[in-house]
Amino acid sequence: MTTHPLDRLFERIASRKGGDPKMSYTAKLLSAGRLQCAKKFGEEAIEACLAAAAEDKTALANESADVLYHLMVLWAACELSPDDVYDVLARREAQSGLDEKASRKS
Repeated sequence: MTTHPLDRLFERIASRKGGDPKMSYTAKLLSAGRLQCAKKFGEEAIEACLAAAAEDKTALANESADVLYHLMVLWAACELSPDDVYDVLARREAQSGLDEKASRKS
């Protein structure tokens, strides 16, 4: 079975935990801790939003790739796996987005 590119990316990111920050950007991010990983993810998300607002599809594609990478770095820093997220998504498939959003308020 072929592994999804996002799963391969997460495996590579997770393999960098505890690695030499001088040899790997991912190891450097992870060694900085959760807060720094969260901050970097937020910065990348803002850049993606700005690219979308500018209607620059090429920039949005590039920034989206950065967002996905930094989100997965954040997951690794927080001991969360893609499977944890996939489980939530699978549960949400059974209900409408409006119902799911309403259920969070109660």
